[in-house]
Amino acid sequence: MRFILFLTLLGSLALLPAQALKAQQGDQQKITALMTAQTTAWNKGDINGFMQTYWHSDSLLFIGKNGVTYGWQATLDRYKKTYPDATTMGTLDFKLLEFKPLAAGLYLLIGKWHLQRTIGDLEGHFSLVLKKIQGEWKIIADHSS
Repeated sequence: MRFILFLTLLGSLALLPAQALKAQQGDQQKITALMTAQTTAWNKGDINGFMQTYWHSDSLLFIGKNGVTYGWQATLDRYKKTYPDATTMGTLDFKLLEFKPLAAGLYLLIGKWHLQRTIGDLEGHFSLVLKKIQGEWKIIADHSS
């Protein structure tokens, strides 16, 4: 009887890594969809829509070439000042390079961005910290250079 109990316990433990991997894959798919939503909004010239993927909080952190910006509204204002029209916005493309789970409900995403523009292309890399908040993935920190 103990042997059967041991085998049952061992079988249950063997399933845990597979379940964790499946959960990670689901999280990565949802984060990829979030990044697709960002790209779609940007390419429509919709900065407000683009910002819906960010945590709407004064604690949001954005780090760019000009330093640190704190808060959702300040980040939105910064985007609108830097990209005031379709010409400066161009067409955005992301390449998602690495997904790193940091803890339950917390990911680090490393990627590359490219803006194709008639006034000259721009490109760089980014690291995002994403957190699952009330069942939705949100960007809580963005370092883009």
